[in-house]
Amino acid sequence: MTKLIHITDPHLVPRGEILHGLDPHARLKACVDDILEHHGDARCAVITGDLAHRGEAGAYEALRAQIDRLPFPCFTLVGNHDIRSLLRAALPGTLNDGNGFVQGRLDLDDASLLMLDTLDEGHNGGLYCPQRQAWLSRELDRLGDRPVYLFMHHPPFDIGIPCLDRMSLANPGDFARITAGRSHLRHLFFGHVHRPVCGSWRGIPYSTMRGLNHQVPFDLHTVSPVPKSHEPPAYAVVFLAHDQVTVHFHDYLDRSTLPRAAGVRP
Repeated sequence: MTKLIHITDPHLVPRGEILHGLDPHARLKACVDDILEHHGDARCAVITGDLAHRGEAGAYEALRAQIDRLPFPCFTLVGNHDIRSLLRAALPGTLNDGNGFVQGRLDLDDASLLMLDTLDEGHNGGLYCPQRQAWLSRELDRLGDRPVYLFMHHPPFDIGIPCLDRMSLANPGDFARITAGRSHLRHLFFGHVHRPVCGSWRGIPYSTMRGLNHQVPFDLHTVSPVPKSHEPPAYAVVFLAHDQVTVHFHDYLDRSTLPRAAGVRP
């Protein structure tokens, strides 16, 4: 069984700055502290975008300082708040598919992770252009029947929350065409929505969770602007096996666990 860490939407700003009443840097540091204490045996971590809130160099430098503490590789994807060039300047090892997009593949023992770039710079919604589509098609063809796990920022479908659905992937039909009939696609992990959501799309199971800083409340009516909440942040601990995918959402700042009374069963 392989253990992975999924993190999303840290929305970092320069150290010491507050965003939506919260400190993104302190929350990322607490996340890494928790991972180091409990999950240092993970194979890797993937952060699915919105690494920085305004795409600032200082924010990416602060991100590097934290992920450098991890004892395993950490792959950083881009979201609508990110700027590729500044990310690459701060993290020279950032994924690159050969066309300048932040895409790449990681082969594990018996499965592969495909990490995708859905950024459409200057827009909140995502885009998966023909160049990126061609890269994904080639990788999926090369992998044959090998189990594949996809990671991306924008979901390629609506989740029923209007303020978020208006800025999901702009061309979901193209993405659906590429992934159609690929029975080896085991799971889709994404970010962007700042909500714990799971389900299946065209037969592919998916999951996402709250981000590391602010959240989006469970509001099925508001279209604009996007409301914010201070629900607790989370990261996911993922276990991959040949016949099972298990995703645990961990509210790492929750300290509400009660002491267990003697003789009392859970």
